[in-house]
Amino acid sequence: MNKIKVGDQVQIIAGKDKGKSGSVLSFNGNYLVVEGCNIYKKAQKPDPDKGIQGGLVEVEAKLHRSNVCLIDNKGKASRVGVRQLNDGTKVRYFKSTDEDISS
Repeated sequence: MNKIKVGDQVQIIAGKDKGKSGSVLSFNGNYLVVEGCNIYKKAQKPDPDKGIQGGLVEVEAKLHRSNVCLIDNKGKASRVGVRQLNDGTKVRYFKSTDEDISS
């Protein structure tokens, strides 16, 4: 079970965007894309068939999952654990507050 999922609110804890937060847009293996973070500029060619103008476009780059933490209900970055309930289902929880993550 992944500790971070698409749609979670995360805070960046390492790198050039340390302290920024946003929601997870995509998750692939060990890398994820966070909305509004780790932005770089890409030169894009125009494509009149698709209605795309050329020029510099700002794109969100991927981050390694070790550089982000989930934001708990109090708004602080918290580590996440996984525990198994009595009925056999696995649940994510915040290690700092020991609360289950509703997802």
